[in-house]
Amino acid sequence: MKIRTVVPIVAAVLMTPAVRAQSAAPAANKVGIINIQAAIANTGEGKQALSELQSQFAPRRAELQDLQKQIQDIQTRLQTGATTLSAEESERLTDQGQRLSRTLQRKQQDDQDDYQDAQQDAVNTIGRKMMSVLDKYAKEHGYSVVLDTSSQQTPVIYASNQIDLTQEIVRLYDAAYPVKTSAPAGK
Repeated sequence: MKIRTVVPIVAAVLMTPAVRAQSAAPAANKVGIINIQAAIANTGEGKQALSELQSQFAPRRAELQDLQKQIQDIQTRLQTGATTLSAEESERLTDQGQRLSRTLQRKQQDDQDDYQDAQQDAVNTIGRKMMSVLDKYAKEHGYSVVLDTSSQQTPVIYASNQIDLTQEIVRLYDAAYPVKTSAPAGK
């Protein structure tokens, strides 16, 4: 019986200062701004994701450059041999150039779509974690509103750099989610 009476009393004593502090403190009306795109891109994880994406898509970009070179070579052969090439050879080169051009356009579109999808996945993954960091920061520092200045949809007419939280959130994000370095290949 004694334990049941002591627990509520201890809890009430411990909560009293917190309740007084909440009622004594005026409601916070602080407004902050953040460039969420810049914050995501500047985190260690964001930089690592960009580097990984560039490495992942490098072979495809090299293939696209090779196709462009083949098309240029065909165009050069057609131009320099305009008077010396047979009609059949000229037609064959023209057809080959057109096929390569269509292939290049399809591969460029596929590459661009795949890159954007992979980039969006990385941004979404980091963004979800970024929002938890931002939420915690805003609550701890008494912000009522935090506006994102990276979007054209945000109606920000004026924003003082003194209320820009971007770098602070990047620092806190990197502390909460440190970049894991990958082990060198071959080990």
